[in-house]
Amino acid sequence: MLSPKLLKALNEQITKELYSSYLYLQMAAWFDSHTLPGMANWMKVQAQEEASHAMIFYNYVNERGGAVDLGAIAKPEGDFKKPVDLFKATLAHEETVTASINNLVSLAEAEKDYATRGRLLWFVDEQVEEESNAMTLIGTLEMVRDGNGLFQIDRELGARVFNLPAPLAGGAA
Repeated sequence: MLSPKLLKALNEQITKELYSSYLYLQMAAWFDSHTLPGMANWMKVQAQEEASHAMIFYNYVNERGGAVDLGAIAKPEGDFKKPVDLFKATLAHEETVTASINNLVSLAEAEKDYATRGRLLWFVDEQVEEESNAMTLIGTLEMVRDGNGLFQIDRELGARVFNLPAPLAGGAA
């Protein structure tokens, strides 16, 4: 059974993950409207990943006998100047999510809920990957800025596909 404090925090995290999905879908729309379909694809896959993260938390709350309580999702920012700005915003957002996950780990430890702590460690590792991906894309975009390089990056990002995270695919968490 989840403690009331941990249940509340996990429900808040579900909403944060859904907001992340909504944010990346808004960013995909920006890329689509600027004729960068590969970057739009990358963001659409990112949106799917974030929605799946929300479902991992959703399922976990239910597995532990808690009641899921979804919060309101704020309207995401959608006004950007150039592609690199979106990936800088992505990095900043992922750093916020990392802090939230770390706070959940600390709360689980304080509540002596080691099952929840164990489940959260998958997210700790996931956040390292999320931040690294954003930093790599920022560095690459800052090198090329526009023209043929931007075209090539857009094509490469168009190849990204969604892979169901292990906790939803029946793999180890």
